[in-house]
Amino acid sequence: MSLHNDAVRVLKSYNGQRQGADQEELRQRYLDHLAARPDGMWKSCEAGHITASALVVDPERGRVLLTLHRKLRRWLQMGGHCEPGDTALAAAALREATEESGIVGLTLLSGGPVTLDRHAIPAPCNWHLDVQYAALATPGAVETISDESLDLRWFDYDEVANVADSSVRRLVERTRAAL
Repeated sequence: MSLHNDAVRVLKSYNGQRQGADQEELRQRYLDHLAARPDGMWKSCEAGHITASALVVDPERGRVLLTLHRKLRRWLQMGGHCEPGDTALAAAALREATEESGIVGLTLLSGGPVTLDRHAIPAPCNWHLDVQYAALATPGAVETISDESLDLRWFDYDEVANVADSSVRRLVERTRAAL
């Protein structure tokens, strides 16, 4: 199965209605995007492209790991572009989370994506259509800063509102509800 087909399968099974009208609207927008654009998974698609991310969570300690993104200089979850070797959207999210956190042994929270988020990015790409997962860290996990980060830091759930934008806050809220 191609990554494009896997993304369609994941999005068709995502229950956006459970999350609210905005999530159902985004789910349909993502599906329409992929139906109209065979290249809709890739950074080269100027109309926007699907990305995969994962919020790294330590539920035992009630905290999440965020990265201070090198280019955007904002605290975000781990994530990014799909790559030609990726065969599944969930695997792309897990790969990104592992690469950017340096944590070995992350596992995705079962049940598929936690939420969807569409955000503008500078031209020529214009839009990221982000499919957001949650990745569980093993007890005692040790993070390592990657080249894409200025910093990595664990934040208690309640601290995220002080450092992150509304999309990250929403991801944390929906992840906590899914735990």
